[in-house]
Amino acid sequence: MAIAPTLQKYLAAENIQYEVVPHELSMTSTRTAEACHIPGDRLAKGVVLRRDGEYMLAILPASHHLRPSELKTILGGNVHMAQETEIGELFRDCAHGAVPAVGKCYGLDTIVDDSIEAQPDIYMEAGDHETLLHMGHAQFARLTANALHGRFSAHD
Repeated sequence: MAIAPTLQKYLAAENIQYEVVPHELSMTSTRTAEACHIPGDRLAKGVVLRRDGEYMLAILPASHHLRPSELKTILGGNVHMAQETEIGELFRDCAHGAVPAVGKCYGLDTIVDDSIEAQPDIYMEAGDHETLLHMGHAQFARLTANALHGRFSAHD
């Protein structure tokens, strides 16, 4: 599959520079980081949330897990992780579970964990389980410029 068409068009339209990094099939972000020999702190994973009936995307390092209480404090309202079936409906051109860490191109509001902001470069899923995108911090910052930011994860 390589790069999801929706993501590829969005990155081109925004003039985002990136490198394509193929890797062996992996089904979790932790295994993807291991397979690519990159620190989990630099692999951005997207987690789809449901907040007061709307969907949004939380972006955090693969080496971290969500802290729901922190998210609720930042976002207010009722925040839950979306169900797998809901995620498939939102990311139709992506493989099951391979959510790119770019909410805007899929019409989703985004919140970015502060811990990923300190990284010099970022990797993210391209929409399948065999391809990552690699970009510098400045490119990732452009992708998340209009997102909410906060600390809502903890290192595993």
